[in-house]
Amino acid sequence: MPKESYIPRLSALFRQYGYDGATLSKISEATGLGKASLYHHFPGGKDEMVESVLCYSASWLQENVLSLLAAEGAPEERLQNMCDRVNELYAGGAEPCLLAILQSGTGSDLRHAQIQATLAAWVEAIAAVLREAGWDAAIAQQRAEDALITIQGAVMVSFTLDNPAVFQRVMQSLPQVILKQP
Repeated sequence: MPKESYIPRLSALFRQYGYDGATLSKISEATGLGKASLYHHFPGGKDEMVESVLCYSASWLQENVLSLLAAEGAPEERLQNMCDRVNELYAGGAEPCLLAILQSGTGSDLRHAQIQATLAAWVEAIAAVLREAGWDAAIAQQRAEDALITIQGAVMVSFTLDNPAVFQRVMQSLPQVILKQP
């Protein structure tokens, strides 16, 4: 199997255990690969696996979220489409954020720039929609950052409290909240 075929399983593993908790034995079990095969596919070891997972996550976000924000349509519709896909990504609030989990733990400084670029692209895509909706660039940027803070906070609270209704409620109201005039 090609290296890319293991990335979704590695993503799920790192999402569940984080960088430090994803031991080689757990990685081997999740992928079905022995240690030698793991290093054949990922010569850089666990760091290369995480880098591959982060590239996969950034590509997924581009294809499934950012493209919806850049599509034609009314701003509220595009933002709701984003929220619907994000709801799927986090299993309705039952799954934690992979990027947040990988931002902590051993070697997080090595992953910081990649995670930062992914989140910055997401903020910019939301801000672009808000500018199209008539918001001043500075306000659009702030509201886009607030939107991401709201999404990430809702994910954390929903997952931690084991209450997906919190996340789902936020995903339903977020487009109206960030588009609402003061």
